[in-house]
Amino acid sequence: MSQHEDCIFCKIANHVIESNYVYEDDLVAAFRDMSPLAPTHVLVVPKDHYEHIADAVPAETIAAMVHAVDEVAKAEGIDHSGFRVVANAGDDAGQAVHHLHFHVLGGHRLGDDFA
Repeated sequence: MSQHEDCIFCKIANHVIESNYVYEDDLVAAFRDMSPLAPTHVLVVPKDHYEHIADAVPAETIAAMVHAVDEVAKAEGIDHSGFRVVANAGDDAGQAVHHLHFHVLGGHRLGDDFA
């Protein structure tokens, strides 16, 4: 498993640092964002380190992340009302932590301010 010692998301996904987990399997972990932008704001991260979506991420990892999004939406009760999934890639996109992650946002009507 490829991890970076100084990566906060590597540490959370692999339970070096504990968090408020919503879903987990062998490849990914999903946990609540510490600074939520919506009533539901969960981060889905791979346990292996990839900087962003264009970092040669294996198809099985992407599939596991998409499955986790579905599981999070169901667990949070937003699977029918709607939710948004966002992945930022790089500084200009606003990626604050350089470890691939999907934001799963929902729980109320989302405006255009967080596309």
